[in-house]
Amino acid sequence: MRYYLGLATTFHDPGLALVGPDGAVLFAEATERYLQYKRAPHCEPDSAPRMAGLLAAHLPEGAELVLSTTWGPEFSRYLADAAGAGAFTLEALNAHPPTLNRSLVPERAERTFIAELGLAQGRAGRGTLLGLDRAHEGRSRVAALRRYPHHLTHAAYGLWGSPFRDATCLVVDGMGETGASAIHRMEAGRIAEVKRHRGRESVGFFFGFVTDLAGFDQTKGEEWKIMGLAPYGRPDPELLALLRRLYRVEDGRLRFGAAAAVQAVAAEIRARRPADAEEAGWADLAACGQQVFGEMMDVLVAEAWRLAPGENLVLTGGCALNSSYNGRVLGRSGFRHLHVPSAPADDGNALGAAWLAFAEDHPGWTGPGALASPYLGSTVSTEPLERMTAWEPRLRRLGHAGVTQAAAGILAAGGLVGWVQGRAEFGPRALGNRSILADPRPADAKAILNAKVKYREAFRPFAPSILADAGPDWFEDYQDSPYMERTLVWREAVRERVPAVVHQDGTGRLQSVTPARNPAYAALIAAFAERTGVPVLLNTSFNVMGKPILHTAEDAILMFYTTGLDALVVEDWLLVKDGVAG
Repeated sequence: MRYYLGLATTFHDPGLALVGPDGAVLFAEATERYLQYKRAPHCEPDSAPRMAGLLAAHLPEGAELVLSTTWGPEFSRYLADAAGAGAFTLEALNAHPPTLNRSLVPERAERTFIAELGLAQGRAGRGTLLGLDRAHEGRSRVAALRRYPHHLTHAAYGLWGSPFRDATCLVVDGMGETGASAIHRMEAGRIAEVKRHRGRESVGFFFGFVTDLAGFDQTKGEEWKIMGLAPYGRPDPELLALLRRLYRVEDGRLRFGAAAAVQAVAAEIRARRPADAEEAGWADLAACGQQVFGEMMDVLVAEAWRLAPGENLVLTGGCALNSSYNGRVLGRSGFRHLHVPSAPADDGNALGAAWLAFAEDHPGWTGPGALASPYLGSTVSTEPLERMTAWEPRLRRLGHAGVTQAAAGILAAGGLVGWVQGRAEFGPRALGNRSILADPRPADAKAILNAKVKYREAFRPFAPSILADAGPDWFEDYQDSPYMERTLVWREAVRERVPAVVHQDGTGRLQSVTPARNPAYAALIAAFAERTGVPVLLNTSFNVMGKPILHTAEDAILMFYTTGLDALVVEDWLLVKDGVAG
């Protein structure tokens, strides 16, 4: 039998995905979860110790394994040739200047990124080989290593994982083989490239440029802070004019300025930078950067509509994590329906590569034909909790119905609950399986959660999870949002009922929850609604600032004892602090 392992092999956000002989997804997860290292920069997705256990769990002995990676063969050969010619040595990289180039990043940094990308392609699959030998002692084998173009893997994951059979896919990220964006079209499940952009410039690097100038760090993935801070700023006309010097539109196509213009704009923005930007962020620049990002994206979406019109749009690539833009795109384009996958950044490409390899061996296959579940990652063992019963009197096993009712009661009383169920989410957002939950009704709930658990900036919003059936009653122009991938506007009449999840601009980055998608989480929200009349919970990822979402029960237990969580639920186990009624 033949299985397919996809590896996301960029210099950031590595991930892996395993597809079975029938095309079904057996496992998919970002490497940062296993390593507990945020974004796992420059780490291989398939370390041998991890692969031994993973392959033993999912592959029968005697299986064949096809490896697939997320950068194409021609580009990988180019990287190998460049490395062989000495282009990626420390001396060669150090010879490049540290000044900004047309890509809106320092020339030396970009060359270093490309060098790391080359290293990632060279070591792809080596850990899998060792892990497979450990798992099956040579009785299973790697049948092939296949490489697929980066933006095609984005599109394959986004399109085949969508609820559509016909759709247009716009990929926008930091870099690809020839450019930073591409358009693909799917008809009856078959994918074809419509246009691949060329050139080093990118909307993704533009947003990173704004992130750095506003006082944050794009290498740490802090672009999200720009979205959170933007509603607190004002659209400064001078800042907008400076940022708009970086691009122009010619015949409906996005064009970027020369390196001299980039350097001049950066210098002028730095000269205007407030003294406290490093500590508090620069809200006005965040607001202007988000606005100009939207303008650039509008140009690309309009181009996708002209070249491949249709009702359905799929957005993927790192720029599709911009939920503020995602919530507005349908109102600014000819498309009527939007899908953004749960893992639109490079970790999601692992599944795109695995599906492409499967499709290569099964020419009649046109995708799974249904919305992909995000719950594809690791499970959490409850064995540590079983051991804890010997010394922890506040720990009980109540069954799933029991912990649901107990947690709903704690939440309705104002408690903070860590909630761990089933398989981990594929992608950066907690969708009710690795979440910290709170009552959205108290106005100070956000401040309490930040002070007691998350320890993050006060301007960053917390997201609402809402029962999908109630969505139209709470949001204007409601759209289904299964992966917490877009922000919508709260109805004016309900905002005072859930102030903890209403952002400064009246929006919320919602997750639409249904019993079919997540029965345990839907049951919890319903139990909370029975007590409060509010079918909404405040949901944030189960981590502290700077760390990935938890991976093991030990991670959850550590956070319970070292933060201000009032209760922890892991499957059907409940652990509470003193004085908490459960």
